[in-house]
Amino acid sequence: MTGARLVYSAIASLDGFVVDAQGRFDWAAPSDSVHRFVNDRERTVGTYLYGRRMYEVMSYWASPDSESDRSPVSAEYRSIWQLADKVVYSRTLTQAATPRTRLEREFDATSVRALKTESAADVSVGGPTLAAEAFRAGLVDEVSLLLVPTSVGGGTPALPRGQRLDLRLREERLIDDVAFLRYDVRGQAG
Repeated sequence: MTGARLVYSAIASLDGFVVDAQGRFDWAAPSDSVHRFVNDRERTVGTYLYGRRMYEVMSYWASPDSESDRSPVSAEYRSIWQLADKVVYSRTLTQAATPRTRLEREFDATSVRALKTESAADVSVGGPTLAAEAFRAGLVDEVSLLLVPTSVGGGTPALPRGQRLDLRLREERLIDDVAFLRYDVRGQAG
């Protein structure tokens, strides 16, 4: 078995931030076309790895379809997300609030490496803080960025600071006015 790839995906501002200095990301709300594109990419994910903050944001998708969320593309993403396993790394959560979710106290590179080897479907690491740990451990195989044509001037960077990443462009695409860039990470030990 060849194993799965560990993919880091993020929606970022053109100046490279996933949230602005006030912690807002409303500027990143995808159009139906972008959301459909994301759905197609997320179908390959069997397990999501999250830190506490990203998990709390993403747990929205665990609830039944709400009145305010009736678009077919949104409902499709909800189904994709619910079918995948989740691993949440948190020292403060006492239990996972969503189905198919396992809680871990610490990010353990050896366990994630084993998960990649044993998985038939891709593994996704969500959120730049947890992704930085995976990058440091040499586990990330692919970086996928959706760049929104907005400059927010500061906030949380999509890619880790103080760490060199050598990437090779594999795909580029324009969806509406959002640029999609997919890179292989070169020289990873994972």
